[in-house]
Amino acid sequence: MEQETCYINSPLGITKIVGDQDGIASVSVLNKNEKVSDIIPEVLEDCVLQLKEYFQGEREIFSLKLNPKGTIFQERVWAALQTIPYGKTTSYLQLSRQLGDEKAIRAVANANGKNPLWIIVPCHRVIGSDSSLTGYAGGLHRKQWLLEHESPYKQQRLF
Repeated sequence: MEQETCYINSPLGITKIVGDQDGIASVSVLNKNEKVSDIIPEVLEDCVLQLKEYFQGEREIFSLKLNPKGTIFQERVWAALQTIPYGKTTSYLQLSRQLGDEKAIRAVANANGKNPLWIIVPCHRVIGSDSSLTGYAGGLHRKQWLLEHESPYKQQRLF
């Protein structure tokens, strides 16, 4: 069976979701306009619902069947990313140590950047060892938004 695709609105832009009965293969935010889907394929409905709940602050943990495609190493990194709790961050160095090889920091960062499941596999929760917001495929402004969204300390905007 071929994969289904849909496009939804999110606070951070049009979001593209791809998957089939084997699970969600990718979720990505687009930097261009795309027509929002009128009809959501049945195999993607739960993902759409859970993302909406996440953006509304009603969901912290996703319970979806996932089917990303990557190397064995990338899939190990993506699995480790899923252990980072909502509202918390880790560094690339800590993640490398968790995977058993702190010298693999560049490979871990590279696999993190190739994560096909935006938000669901929370690569946005990985920051630099100095707490800096380092590279993010979706753009640093989106990474900052996501971290603020998940923060237990809601920052009130003054203006």
